[in-house]
Amino acid sequence: MLEAIVAVYSDWGIGDGATQPVVLTADRAHFRAVTAGAAVIVGRKTLEDFPGGKPLKGRHNIVVTRHDLILPDAEVVHSPEEALSVARAHSRCLVLGGASIFEQFFPYLQKIYITKIGCCPVSTRFFPNLDELPDWQCTEEGPLLEENGIPFRFCLYARSTEKGDKSC
Repeated sequence: MLEAIVAVYSDWGIGDGATQPVVLTADRAHFRAVTAGAAVIVGRKTLEDFPGGKPLKGRHNIVVTRHDLILPDAEVVHSPEEALSVARAHSRCLVLGGASIFEQFFPYLQKIYITKIGCCPVSTRFFPNLDELPDWQCTEEGPLLEENGIPFRFCLYARSTEKGDKSC
């Protein structure tokens, strides 16, 4: 089962270019906990935005790029199909972005961890609004939290063939 994790703003924006305009410490900790030990699929530009521009430790990094790269601690692939083939060898795999990577893998996703951040900085990239898609349901909604005056909550969405309560 392919999963994803993403932080979205009030307008479902995810950033400006390859950078998140608002970063929350609690969201980073949540990200580390959810992805620990898993395989992760990431685009090259998003990888460059990681600390030090390096693959994430404690995860099998699958980097999708058109470029011929050799990255220590990462497996470089050149297509979504190749990434999916590598992902099948792992018990758990999450898509981390960026926007074009989310778009390419969206049809394969079954579960998405969403951090809903209650502000609306300028974004040039957006994630599909799952609250408006009939085949997605919010199955878990955490309490409303706050960091530096910014409200946020952690939610879990699952793909469903049945229309259900979209109350998250």
